[in-house]
Amino acid sequence: MISSSFKHVFKNIDWILFGSVFLVCMAGLVTMNSFVGTSNFFNRQIVWLVISICAFFVASGIDWRFLKNTKIVVTLFVLSIGLLSLLFILGSVFKGAQSWFNFGALSFQPADPIKLVVILILAKYFSRRHIEIGNIRHILVSGFYVFVIFLLIFLQPDFGSAIIIFFLWLGMVLVSGISKKHLLAVFLIGVVSFGFLWGFVFKPYQKDRIVNFIHPLTDIRGSGYNAYQSTIAVGSGQVFGKGIGYGTQSKLQFLPEYQTDFIFAAFAEEWGFVGVCLLFILYGIIFWRMLRISSHGGTNFEILFGLGLTILFFTHLAVHVGMNISLLPVTGNTIPFMSYGGSHLLTEFFGLGILMGMKRYSRPVHKDIAFNEIVGV
Repeated sequence: MISSSFKHVFKNIDWILFGSVFLVCMAGLVTMNSFVGTSNFFNRQIVWLVISICAFFVASGIDWRFLKNTKIVVTLFVLSIGLLSLLFILGSVFKGAQSWFNFGALSFQPADPIKLVVILILAKYFSRRHIEIGNIRHILVSGFYVFVIFLLIFLQPDFGSAIIIFFLWLGMVLVSGISKKHLLAVFLIGVVSFGFLWGFVFKPYQKDRIVNFIHPLTDIRGSGYNAYQSTIAVGSGQVFGKGIGYGTQSKLQFLPEYQTDFIFAAFAEEWGFVGVCLLFILYGIIFWRMLRISSHGGTNFEILFGLGLTILFFTHLAVHVGMNISLLPVTGNTIPFMSYGGSHLLTEFFGLGILMGMKRYSRPVHKDIAFNEIVGV
């Protein structure tokens, strides 16, 4: 017999959200299973999915209001810096990036859970300074906190995760109520920062990816190969796709990293335009339910956390799809709940679990009032 505490947890789960996430996970598993003959990604992903779902339900039963404590958030920030710094000493190098801790059969990428820490830091900071958010000093201070984490990730070098961290900060700054003139200032800072990075930080292969973004066909045998093959895979799916298991670009291994960085292209090749539309509908439902839960947050902290988590997932989706159809440079980002990998899948489900835990003490507030609180009107 299920205990009353478990019943309480299940009662507060948004089953529409969970069901949509589960279907996206199944889409990823079906795509991986198409190539099970050459890899064991499918079996490993099932194990990670079970572990992540368990973490989701455990997190859903926790009262997360203790995260509002400044000491807790500061501790998480310091631990994140320490963990990222430790990578330069004990981290394993994979595809040129020293961004993993290798424990034999298991590998762990700290950048994934640290994205949740960034959301908590910004939610805590902006919720305490909600009334005076118009002061650009708070934009710069919050930017400094995030920049420390951004820099440590970028130097690994993990350009993909660093970009996600930047857009996560930018998105949360925007929803916190920044003025238009400050938005322009942030944009100018971004342009200057990019110029500095291009001149003194970017490695040749990173510059090649950006140049290839502007002229994708200039080096299809080199830096543009992945994007070129991905575009072919997406286009060859046409309206109804080639069918499950008949994706030639992936099956014949023309498409690299079909289980992670280019799983959207592998899916689009087999399912076609119709399948992609259904996938986007599922993601739309996920974002809609997350925003709905956020709008009923008990305080500005819960509202901002929910918005930050939505921004995180949306940014991952937009960047992943963009690089799969050659609209954005290839940065090695996963697509939420669909790409292979334990670190990001566990982080995503745990983040949703925190959101469900916060839902337990939400308030029935009118959507207009919630929106005004978010943007500071």
